[in-house]
Amino acid sequence: MREAMSTNRWRMIPLGIAMMCCLAMGQAVAADAPAATGVIHQLRIYEIFDGNKAQFHARFRDHAMRIMARYDFKIVATWESKSEDRTEFVYLLEWPDKQTMDDRWAKFMADREWSDIKKASRKYGAMVGEIESRMLVPTEYSPRTQLID
Repeated sequence: MREAMSTNRWRMIPLGIAMMCCLAMGQAVAADAPAATGVIHQLRIYEIFDGNKAQFHARFRDHAMRIMARYDFKIVATWESKSEDRTEFVYLLEWPDKQTMDDRWAKFMADREWSDIKKASRKYGAMVGEIESRMLVPTEYSPRTQLID
């Protein structure tokens, strides 16, 4: 039980990092900023494996980001998080609304080039384990609706 609580605490670190980043970037905004609009953020957390971590980062940096840009993904930031037994790749996306997010993900996942790149990278073994995706919807009192102008 104690071990499970410790593991869950470590898994919350990427979310905490993303939230601190959002708060730090929001400091520059005046207190009377307009209320949140339809802008949402998506937090993605991928379990990655130390044995092929370099290949994963190369694939994401050199291919995924380029193809995502083709579909108007707005990547705010990327991080790597390490706990005792798990390495994670964490990134934050910004979307105008949920419908756009769903539409762009469908297009990206159907992209032929991305499919071919994933197939080619299988020679390194499994690149990604568990994937978590969290849609972050701003509250009505959120001090900032966009992280980057």
